[in-house]
Amino acid sequence: MHLSHILNHHGEERDKYFGAVAPPIIQTSNFAFKDLSSFRQAFVDELQSHLYTRGNNPTVKILRQKIAALEGAEDSLVFSSGSGAIANAVIANLQAGDHIICVQSPYSWTYNLVSNFLARFGVEHSFVDGTNLDSIKASIKENTRVLYLESPNSITFELQDLEACAKLAKEHNLISIIDATYASPLYQKPYQLGIDLSVHTCSKYLNGHSDVVAGVLSGSKAMIKKIFESEFMTLGGIISPNDAAMVIRGLRTLELRLERCSQSALKIASWLEKHPKVEKVVHPHLPSHPQYDLAKKQMQKCGGLFSIYLKTDSIKKVEAFHRKIKRFLLAVSWGGHESLLLPFCAFYGIPGRPDTTIPWNLVRIYIGLEDPDWLIEDLEQAMEVL
Repeated sequence: MHLSHILNHHGEERDKYFGAVAPPIIQTSNFAFKDLSSFRQAFVDELQSHLYTRGNNPTVKILRQKIAALEGAEDSLVFSSGSGAIANAVIANLQAGDHIICVQSPYSWTYNLVSNFLARFGVEHSFVDGTNLDSIKASIKENTRVLYLESPNSITFELQDLEACAKLAKEHNLISIIDATYASPLYQKPYQLGIDLSVHTCSKYLNGHSDVVAGVLSGSKAMIKKIFESEFMTLGGIISPNDAAMVIRGLRTLELRLERCSQSALKIASWLEKHPKVEKVVHPHLPSHPQYDLAKKQMQKCGGLFSIYLKTDSIKKVEAFHRKIKRFLLAVSWGGHESLLLPFCAFYGIPGRPDTTIPWNLVRIYIGLEDPDWLIEDLEQAMEVL
């Protein structure tokens, strides 16, 4: 299926809604039936019928179909956040006494899910170096049920070999799950590489306008149906029809936005790598990245996210650098139209919280849709304080 068709037409049955180019927002909680027979039939498969919006809403269904097609997967479920999608995928495949293997330093709320939440219910865990397949192999136990990946990590950008991990998981009857948000379904397709479940936060590139929080989970029809009938319906972390429509709108420009972000980020990262006041640049598609060959093999491009380490021995100078920045926003998240800096010096000295283990001179940079030369000018003038 051609990408242009997926983004602009797939799943949209315009004959059913007056030929409207933009699909309608079916903003209803409930659906009525003409007779008892059709009412009864709706309970047979609520994932396919329209019974109650907590299960299957027509506007959300269009989004599900588009995401599944982008992933090359059979079906998808949409959640109210990326964390919701991750939690549903993981919880659906574990029970008390099981063991999960998770890559080191995952997204913070994934770490909390694995190390704190699941542990309350008797689920064991191991955090492993995902760059080393032997480390993953060595962590497999008789009660291991899930292999959880995040490739690349969204701060320090370690990768896992997805084909090798998928093969290993199948050999040991493990369910493989990946947070693949970094590269989007356009630039990396884990399901087609053998991973069972692929998760994205729609808040990033898929929506692309920094005005929706949502998550999506893709996999086989059987796996999606299993999760829908249990965790999805029980926990109820659904997206609203209005938010689904906004993500559909965002998908229209996904290819264009990602191309702009990717090109600009690589240009700026290459410039920063030569800057005398930058100690190190971490971008998977720079030849200096230790897993460059793997990154080129399994990711078409990288999008707009990378990190740098500023060359200074003073946290005060790093703070001064951020105070001088004018054209980037200081913020979490990424994937929207606006360029962002996430300064890890901000995670030092927070009252009531321990300092992060990530060095204070690390700055995560997200490059949005602005002119890259205009952004370089801002970085250059802020570097003067170093």
